[in-house]
Amino acid sequence: QWDVEFSVNCSFTGISTIPEDISQRAITADFSYNNIKTFMCTDGRREEWMLKHLNLSNNLISELSLTTCRNLPVLETLNLDGNAIHTLALDVPTPGHGSQTYGKVHHLLPALKVLSVERNNLNRVPRGLGLLQSLQTVRLSSNGIGQIDPSDFQNCSQLKDIHLQNNKITKIHPDAFRDLNKLQVVMDLRENALATPLPQILISLNFFRLEVGLSNNAW
Repeated sequence: QWDVEFSVNCSFTGISTIPEDISQRAITADFSYNNIKTFMCTDGRREEWMLKHLNLSNNLISELSLTTCRNLPVLETLNLDGNAIHTLALDVPTPGHGSQTYGKVHHLLPALKVLSVERNNLNRVPRGLGLLQSLQTVRLSSNGIGQIDPSDFQNCSQLKDIHLQNNKITKIHPDAFRDLNKLQVVMDLRENALATPLPQILISLNFFRLEVGLSNNAW
């Protein structure tokens, strides 16, 4: 406890589940470098957590659905680096006349500003990032993402930073970043498999200040 703020540090303790006696008043929680395989944000607890910063990096998580995070209304940063995540779901599949459609999830982590999922096993950008209405930074470096589709960052109206370094990206749709009006700091595409320059994309990014990293590609 620091002054009136509570902090929980369970890193390097060998735990495989989140302890049930964690205080809902904790502002920061560090569960990094453990053996946690799954994280259910509800986990039987009905009270809302006051967590602003949650570190689940370097565990054994392989898939995660953020739609269960109903009781983290003020969470600002979520660190999932260094896991084995191949599926990160932010929207819910719902039946729709013989085909799979996705229903909107309201109030999903309404305060989340930074989502970091570096050094995992993702082969695509997580679907439904636009549901995170406060998201400003998304870090997806060192995964296996192969292409960027026009809907990947759709409705990410507050997004400022995109980090896609060290993936396997060969194709980026010309409209993939078109509506990101606040994108201004870094779009990191270094160390991918891009074979041709991207003038059509860069021209469409008609912003006052934008840094784009394109080194160590295949061209």
